[in-house]
Amino acid sequence: MFIGTIIAIIISLTPYFFNLYESVPDTKVWDTFLFSYDSKYYESISTLAWTLMNKLIPLMLLFIWFFTCRHWWYHTLLVPIAMYIYQVIIILNDDLSFTDNTNQIFYLLPIMAFIVPSIYLIRAQMFNKLNTANKSLEELEQEFMIKPTTFWEKIKQYF
Repeated sequence: MFIGTIIAIIISLTPYFFNLYESVPDTKVWDTFLFSYDSKYYESISTLAWTLMNKLIPLMLLFIWFFTCRHWWYHTLLVPIAMYIYQVIIILNDDLSFTDNTNQIFYLLPIMAFIVPSIYLIRAQMFNKLNTANKSLEELEQEFMIKPTTFWEKIKQYF
């Protein structure tokens, strides 16, 4: 209940999180007491922050969806998560390259090569059991569902 409340609050605050870029100065160099950042590619810290928010907010929502999804297909969410992580890395790469480039599919291929066949095999098993048993699709989804008890157990099952 407590974790669900925290997740609901985070989701409801996403428009505020997205608009945090407006509090960033529209200058090439941003000096604070913690750090100094020079935007070489965008030439504006505000533009860089806006671009980052366009990637980080959907990434945050995908992570929430991934860790709270109870369906058997939730591993497919790793593909867009990997795509957004790759794009954030490109943005932060000293502002030297474009946000979306055509080579990102090559970085996603190993992830997709694992996820797509495994999801297909799970689906095939479900429909095989559906044809040989008197269970509904919902009952089969419940059977295939992985239910770790804690947040850390859910994270550990992937590493």
